[in-house]
Amino acid sequence: MDSVRGGGNRGRGRRRHRDVCLSKSMSYALRHGASQMGLQMGTDGFLFVEDLLAHPQFRSYSLEDIERVVATNDKQRFKLRSHPADGRLQIRANQGHSVQVADLELKRLVLGSPDCPAEAVHGSYLRNWSSIQQQGLSRMKRTHIHLARGLPGEDGVISGMRKDCDLAVFIDIPKALADGIEFFWSENDVLLTAGDAEGKIQPKYFSRVLRLRPTSKKNSRRCKI
Repeated sequence: MDSVRGGGNRGRGRRRHRDVCLSKSMSYALRHGASQMGLQMGTDGFLFVEDLLAHPQFRSYSLEDIERVVATNDKQRFKLRSHPADGRLQIRANQGHSVQVADLELKRLVLGSPDCPAEAVHGSYLRNWSSIQQQGLSRMKRTHIHLARGLPGEDGVISGMRKDCDLAVFIDIPKALADGIEFFWSENDVLLTAGDAEGKIQPKYFSRVLRLRPTSKKNSRRCKI
């Protein structure tokens, strides 16, 4: 019995590992590398699942694998849909692109609206704090800076920062909106902004900064701004 149970655990472990590899490969293709990989992505960020599976990097996977990864992804990074014209299955990443995507179906945030938070938080790392403190947050090579409603593990927070982040930078959203910085909600509830003309959120919009122990928000400590 123990050997059977052990074999089952190993099987689940192998599938989890495969799913993580597939998720990472999908993230790269859908956010950054479609063109270099010879995949045709629409202006809305969608590409056909059949084209993805036909690519050499994905030929060992099945439609069932992709559907499972989309359904079980804890941060809801991906979206599947049937093409409006011919019904063929398509997939896209909800955010995180370094390539320009014209229509991600983002919802513009309006100052004073019910869904306008007083704060949103960007996850980073203590090693970056000196630069962030002086220069602000930068979208770097991506099209947006990502912000979450709250810290990982808080009610309703599913995405917006990596779980291993040990620095949380809170942004005064109304103040930034009042100065003309635009924000948008993605389909998986991540707040996105291209920042100012330099692609940054300047330090003057920081409301507070916390040092985190990534596995537990209860052990967070405040940093001086």
